This record gives sequence, C-alpha cells and structure tokens, in this order.
Amino acid sequence: LLEFGSEAQKKAWVPKLASGEWIGAIAMTEPDTGSDLAAIRTRAVRDGDHYVINGQKTFTTLGQMADLVMVACKTNPEAGAKGVSLFFVEASTPGFERGRKLDKMGLRAHATGELYFDNVRVPAENMLGDVEGRGFKQMMHNLAQERITIAIEGIAMIERVIEVTVDYVKNRKAFGGVIFDFQNTQFVLAECKAEATIGKVYVDTCVAQHIKGELDAVNASIAKLWVTEVQNKIIDRCLQLHGGYGYMNEYPIAQLYKDARVARIYGGTSEIMKLIIARSM
Repeated sequence: LLEFGSEAQKKAWVPKLASGEWIGAIAMTEPDTGSDLAAIRTRAVRDGDHYVINGQKTFTTLGQMADLVMVACKTNPEAGAKGVSLFFVEASTPGFERGRKLDKMGLRAHATGELYFDNVRVPAENMLGDVEGRGFKQMMHNLAQERITIAIEGIAMIERVIEVTVDYVKNRKAFGGVIFDFQNTQFVLAECKAEATIGKVYVDTCVAQHIKGELDAVNASIAKLWVTEVQNKIIDRCLQLHGGYGYMNEYPIAQLYKDARVARIYGGTSEIMKLIIARSM
C-alpha cells in the first residue's frame, strides 16, 4: 500500500491501519496453491467501473479479524504470474465471508482462517496500481523485508529460549546438584549461545542493508533459512534439557517449541529459500 498505492488509497486506509483502528491482512494462499502463487485461481473480472471477485483463500493470517484484506487474484488466467493483480477488499463488502478459524498447533493468537469471495464487487480504483498484471511483482517487492522480519523474530525467540532454559537448569536439582553443573548441559548451551550470536550478527548486517535499501532477495533468503532452521534446532535442544517438564504446556518452552515450527514454512519455505540461493550461484 505504501509502495504502490494511489494517494486516495493511502488516505483512505493508511491512517486506520497505522492507528490500529483497522487490522489488515493479505490473502494469497489457496487450498490448492501455496508456494506457487502464479497458480492461484481466485478470479477478478472487470465489469464496468468495478471488478467482480470469486474464489477462496486459506491460511490468511489475521483473516478472521481483518477490516481490510489485500487479495491476490487472476485477472488474466492465461498469463501465469503476469496475470495476477492485487485488490483491496473491505470486510463489509457484500459477498465477502469468513470461513473457519483454523486450529493451528502454534501461534494461536493470530486468528488464521479461510476467506470466501462470492461475486464480491469492488471499485476498479481498489486495484493496487493502475495496470493489471503487476500483482506478482508487487507481492515479491517486499518479500526481502518479510523474510528478514521472520529472521529477526527467530533471533528474538532463540534468545528467549536460551534465557528460560538457563534459568531452568540453574534451579532444577538432580543427582545432588543442579543440571547446569553437568558438562553436557554447559556444552549444549554454549553451542546454542555461539549459534545465536553468529545469527544475530548476520541478521543485524541484513537489517543495516535493508535500512539503506540494499537488502536483496538472496541475503534475505539466507537469513531466513539459516535462522529458522537453527531456531528449531536450538529450541529442540533446550526442550530436551527441561526433561519431561519441557513437554508440559505450562512451561514456556513448550509454547515456544510449537510457535517456532511454522517459521520454516511461512514467508517462503526453507526449500524455496534454497532455490533462491542456488539460482544466485
């Protein structure tokens, strides 16, 4: 919206989104289409000065509570990625319906859900940009920012996991001492600390590049791939140090474990990150 929206769109929606009066969402994924966004089937057909949208979306983060949804649609089904356009749909628009709130194993506060579009009519000026077929490039434009954001979240979670684990092992008694005194515990936590520090330095470098407008898709993909894979590995190690208590939902490590798993999927799977990196070599 900030990069490609018209002045009228910005005036209508940015203040509400920035203040928190409205919540926004982006609806890309469909039941049969995940990483292959060029294959989406939701259609937007021009009808006079409006577009009529029909289709279904799933895994839409905040979709159950969003006031404004940016919807990826096919305006030219024969053109592949070049046939995708983005449209803003206000939740009050007739024909827009919310489906199930999906029962996720983690990140349960996000209210991820299904969305349905049944002859939803939106003004032509609700299209992002003034030319059809630019939606795919528009979605790709901020992917580097999205992916470095996920990496930042990953580093933050890693640091939190190490913090709660150190606190636990320094207080949990076993065999006449505390778990932290065991050499194995110290070695595991030392490795976690080293990997966390290395990851944070690289992510900080990427953030500095992003602030200058220099962060490219490859470095953002490297950051997301490495951090999220290490994030899951470190959380698993730290949960092991909790023993049976780590498997109990009342302990924060259990929730962190469940929340972390999706980081290797959303924002581009680890496999997609590897493809992007490999193509640059």
